[in-house]
Amino acid sequence: MKITKRLLIAVVLITSGLSSFAQTTIQRDPEIEKMVKEVNADSLKSYILKMVSYGTRNTLSTQSDPNRGIGAARNWVLQKFNEFAKKSNGRFSAFIDTTTLQPVAGSRVERTVVLGNVVGILKGTDTADKRIFVISGHLDNMRTNVRDSIGDAPGANDDASGCAAVIECARIMTQKGFPATIIFVTVSGEEQGLLGAKFMATKAKSQGWNIEAVLNNDIMGSNNTSETNIIDNTRIRVFSEGLPAYETEKAARNIRQLGLENDGKARQLARYVKEVGERYVDNLEVVMIYRNDRFLRGGDHTSFVEQGYAAVRFTEMNENYYHQHQNVRVENGIQYGDLPEFMDFEYLRKNTAMNLSNLANLAKAPAMPEDVKIETRRLTNYSLLTWAAPKTGKVKGYYILMRETTSAVWQKKIFTTDISYQLPYSKDNYFFAVQSVNESGNESLPVVPTPGR
Repeated sequence: MKITKRLLIAVVLITSGLSSFAQTTIQRDPEIEKMVKEVNADSLKSYILKMVSYGTRNTLSTQSDPNRGIGAARNWVLQKFNEFAKKSNGRFSAFIDTTTLQPVAGSRVERTVVLGNVVGILKGTDTADKRIFVISGHLDNMRTNVRDSIGDAPGANDDASGCAAVIECARIMTQKGFPATIIFVTVSGEEQGLLGAKFMATKAKSQGWNIEAVLNNDIMGSNNTSETNIIDNTRIRVFSEGLPAYETEKAARNIRQLGLENDGKARQLARYVKEVGERYVDNLEVVMIYRNDRFLRGGDHTSFVEQGYAAVRFTEMNENYYHQHQNVRVENGIQYGDLPEFMDFEYLRKNTAMNLSNLANLAKAPAMPEDVKIETRRLTNYSLLTWAAPKTGKVKGYYILMRETTSAVWQKKIFTTDISYQLPYSKDNYFFAVQSVNESGNESLPVVPTPGR
């Protein structure tokens, strides 16, 4: 067959067109992608059924019965963590961190009780890297009456789902090594007033833990609502605060002056988990909710937020109040109670994988760039950013992030190997940030620049 010059040109054009359609638009770290695939719905189901089997996990329930109550449940979580530790080459260790709560008149703690958080610590492989990333769920649960520590309370979704996510992430991740440290924790006392999280967050602050992110999971394994009967297993909410409550008046004034009410630590973390979670988990949208928590309600991440840490909460898209804080019963033809049959374990698998991908990406990434500044010496329609290399981690380069002031998420990422970059965009119209990135594409949390001259 004779190939004419015209035919050859046509073949080249067709081939070029096909290659453009075949371009990879989502870059996934193969190691993280492999871990995500290991998240197993059957494993998650087995964890939840086991936690439900303890009858009640009320913080005030028995701690001496080996088969019932909060004591038995937390001992089981510790046992699972210790099983994982055997395959971690000494990197993972676990314990129950306890404190004694004294009764307070009119509170949800009516008698002296030992509160225990089950804590698993996966030490970072880089001894110079002091960063810590935390994933949490709350092990305790409640009946309609939070002080009822005797009656059965399954607590399958609230919050065995969050604890199952913590345990499954630990099962997979403790077999790997990460430069930074990861803490897996199932806290107690949430239903009594976020007591276990407050104990841990206060301790972390007093001891100077360098916690860069807290991923709190609470009610994230069911796909259907009460009243409206909406079914949705493709979206999960991430709650994050805007203007930090802990900021001093002077700092708050500076935040308002720079227009950064939407760029606090928690909100930046929320943007990060949306981008990374959707990168690794198919058929899942992470929906940012511009509230610290649900309307007039609270969760364990709040205790960390109040100590100045970046902390967010993951919760299913539409809650079912027939299956939350309810005694198990049938009333007017409606089944009440937080029972396992109302769980969607495939949905829980996706939500767990979203947590894992973020923890892994954060813990593998270099530290955040240092001293990020934007030039304000003169008026210009250009924006000059400068920064210094991170304290730890080997960087391939940096991402400059951009978004319009009305955008919820970062819209553009520009890669550079320099430590300064001039953008032909006005700081009046855009927000900017800088991330460190390594060879495998793992990005640090973004740092918003402060004014510099």
